[in-house]
Amino acid sequence: MAYKLQTTIAASLTLLASVATAQAETSVKFWHSFNKASGEALNTIIANFEAANPGIKIQSEYVGDYNDIVAKLQAAIPAKRAPDAAILEVTRYGLFASSGVLVDLTPYLNADPLKNDLYDYAREVGVYGGKNYIVPFNSSTPVLYYNKDIFARAGFAAEPPLKTFADVLAVAKTISSKLGSEGISGIAAPGQFARWGLVMANDSELVDSKTGEILLDSPKTIEAYRWMASLVHEHKVASVDGVTDEEVGRDAFLAGKVGIMMNSTGNYVGSKKAIGDNLVVRPMPCNRICSVPIGGAGIGILSTAPKEVQDAAYKFISFASSPESNALWFAATGYLPINKHAAEQPTATKALATQPGIDVAIKSLPVAHGRARTPVVTWMRTTEYKMWEAMALGQREVKETMTDFAAQARQRAARAGN
Repeated sequence: MAYKLQTTIAASLTLLASVATAQAETSVKFWHSFNKASGEALNTIIANFEAANPGIKIQSEYVGDYNDIVAKLQAAIPAKRAPDAAILEVTRYGLFASSGVLVDLTPYLNADPLKNDLYDYAREVGVYGGKNYIVPFNSSTPVLYYNKDIFARAGFAAEPPLKTFADVLAVAKTISSKLGSEGISGIAAPGQFARWGLVMANDSELVDSKTGEILLDSPKTIEAYRWMASLVHEHKVASVDGVTDEEVGRDAFLAGKVGIMMNSTGNYVGSKKAIGDNLVVRPMPCNRICSVPIGGAGIGILSTAPKEVQDAAYKFISFASSPESNALWFAATGYLPINKHAAEQPTATKALATQPGIDVAIKSLPVAHGRARTPVVTWMRTTEYKMWEAMALGQREVKETMTDFAAQARQRAARAGN
């Protein structure tokens, strides 16, 4: 009888202990935009974090690309179905920061030694209205990729100049002329990130990052868009399919059907895997000046999360930004290091030594700049797709389109008060 009583008591204590443990565990619902190789790398970082923090569970969920996250957050917040933390693209989080949806992370960062370990650009892109609302996780610049085999088959015995718009067009025209019969295009139609970079290379901007002034209809912005659109409808060196869906152009490059692609450094690992030793990475063109945008995203915490969940979420943010985690992420994806000490880690040094070109974006950092992140930028980036399509397909003249686009953006900004 005594034995049974002791057994019952022991079982009860075990049950109580397990209940207490379950109650003590803090769960953080985290929305992100990473799948395939980047998703696997994120899962590794999460597993490492949970092993080091057994009382915290990161419930990560892939919900689509940056646009999808914005749209789903806008639907989830009023319905009280929002996550506790989310990946937010560096030009679009201002929409949520300005409306009080995001937690001001400044007190967390000020108390975290991590703050001094972040590169200057990584600290700057998270600031809106003088406060920190995101900590970068995946940071990037656009770079120029090309297929060395296609260049050789098009007759380039040595690397041709690729510094100006004219240089890039000349090479694309040669490739299309000599290899077009084989279904090979000279260049992929530039995606939105590359388009922003090409505007900056032409010494202009879409929205002034300091004043918020709309520059969509400035002469140099129009000139850059005119050149980009001409790749498709005038010179026909880029496929129209990549205009309506920019992933088509990327996939064609990966399949060896396109000579040049301008895209995020975050595409490095996938491109290397597809093209191997034929992949060459170069800086973006410096048409009028050398200037590239900082892209990617950071992690923000939603103000609707309970305080203990906010604290747990920041612990994860800090862990994901540590040298070890950042080095793992850099080597697995090609995204920029955000931590000054990441490159010293064995994982990163091996990647730098064995993956030629993975360092090109890092070398571009002296001419890399953060972009405007006022609320109107979210609308502008969504609207830009249809404006670009009309210009690239020759449906509307570039100056007319950009003038109309700028007028709409100014009206929208005035209504939003930014």
